[in-house]
Amino acid sequence: MQLLGRIELYLAHTETAPTTFSRAATHDPRFVFDLRNGRRPRPATAARIHAWLDRAEARA
Repeated sequence: MQLLGRIELYLAHTETAPTTFSRAATHDPRFVFDLRNGRRPRPATAARIHAWLDRAEARA
């Protein structure tokens, strides 16, 4: 699954605000908004976010 799609599902499921997720996962409060506007993260950043989501989903 694409990164933004996975993030959007996580946000909807957990009712988390985009800025809250962005700060927790990347320390960049605009990360989700930038992705929605076409930002393409580096492969290492995408892998780090996927790993963060894996851990968050495992805790849920």
